[in-house]
Amino acid sequence: MAGLTSTFHHPCTSQLPKSFKPSSIHLHTFSVRILSPKTAPCPSIRTTISARYGGGGGGGGGAPRRSKPPEDEALDFSSVKSDTVRLIDQQQKMVGVVTKAQAFQMAEDAELDLVILSPDAEPPVVRIMDYNKYKYEQQKKKRDQQKKSLASRMDMKELKMGYNIDVHDYSVRLRAAKRFLADGDKVKIMVNLKGRENEFRNNAIELVRRFQADVGELAVEEAKSFKDRNIFIVLVPNKVVVQKSQEPPKKKDDAVANEVSASV
Repeated sequence: MAGLTSTFHHPCTSQLPKSFKPSSIHLHTFSVRILSPKTAPCPSIRTTISARYGGGGGGGGGAPRRSKPPEDEALDFSSVKSDTVRLIDQQQKMVGVVTKAQAFQMAEDAELDLVILSPDAEPPVVRIMDYNKYKYEQQKKKRDQQKKSLASRMDMKELKMGYNIDVHDYSVRLRAAKRFLADGDKVKIMVNLKGRENEFRNNAIELVRRFQADVGELAVEEAKSFKDRNIFIVLVPNKVVVQKSQEPPKKKDDAVANEVSASV
């Protein structure tokens, strides 16, 4: 908050009111001296007024100054110390090495932005473009790539069985495996042998092989392990078969349809 500090220096203290008390509110940096005219009763009176402007220290009043937001690094040429740059124009054609002033002038004439592509190159590589449009296209491309990555990624579904599983539970797991594979997911079929169950290892291996055969052409084998107590096989979708199963049924020929309707 702005304020004033007044200091009076004079010999005629008797002429000042007894109730006078100089104020003291300290602020910043300029001073004004007022000298009384020679015709005054006490010509030696001198008044010094010191004033400070701006916000006071220690969190007083006054709005804080807003710092300027940092520019995008691709537009900040303060880091480019070279006097020349290698310029690419708005048609993505190589112009060649020009001065920074020439590059800025060409960007201004085209009413576009001058963007830093390779600040560490010798000389730095810059390009004239609509930077906002460029950023939007890059973000859109990134989102599309992420969508494709998610679409191509397979989840792993695990199905556990005992070596002596009954017919009903076996058929439930088989239907689930076919559904997962049709949805594009991997399927891991596991048989865990505990304690003395290891004596029935061959039965477990035969069960896993039968399960793979019942799945049929819908899947191909990716990995397996028949050595440890945890016997498993990993099946991945057979893309050709899955795509065919997902295609809509073909429409009959109009001629055949007409023949059938006529015969009816």
